[in-house]
Amino acid sequence: MTLTAETAALDRMKAVTVLLVPLLLPLVSAQTVRWGPCPTPMVQPNFELNKYLGKWYEIEKLPASFGKGKCIEVNYVLRPDYTVQVVNVQTYKGKIRKAEGTAIIQDLREPAKLGVSFSYFTPYTPYWVLSTDYSSIALVYSCTDVLRLFHVDYAWILSRSRILPPEAIYHAKETFSRGNIDVSKMIPTDQHGCDGPI
Repeated sequence: MTLTAETAALDRMKAVTVLLVPLLLPLVSAQTVRWGPCPTPMVQPNFELNKYLGKWYEIEKLPASFGKGKCIEVNYVLRPDYTVQVVNVQTYKGKIRKAEGTAIIQDLREPAKLGVSFSYFTPYTPYWVLSTDYSSIALVYSCTDVLRLFHVDYAWILSRSRILPPEAIYHAKETFSRGNIDVSKMIPTDQHGCDGPI
């Protein structure tokens, strides 16, 4: 490739980036965006989906446009076709909001790497269970590359109860960090005043 061809190719890439960034900013404005491709952390070895099913409460998360409420919980139920029904529930501005989706194990050799979709029209996005003891805590990570220039990531600390001891949260964040996941912007989910079924 000649210097002129290289310069022209770089100019085209810059032009595409200049055009795409303003279009993508509204989509990722409330998300956690980082430069470079997604990290590839280790996931839960020998993951057992049946033990993971049931209700989990969101304790902390990286900011996301779709989880701004309080009393956030998620319930996983195995369907007859071996897909997983995912029901997210939260209270937002005094109203109960529900979102139902589907999770699938995309590769039986790596069952902790699930895919989740909340619409028939969207592809499955990564939903990786990095660590869980099945009875009290689970660490979940999701990341999407955008042209391998930057990525949008999500991380959640989930619990079987509405509260976790501070030391459990600290150790959870250490686990994320060991997987090259920056959780410095994690925020707690308000689980106070959530008594009674949602």
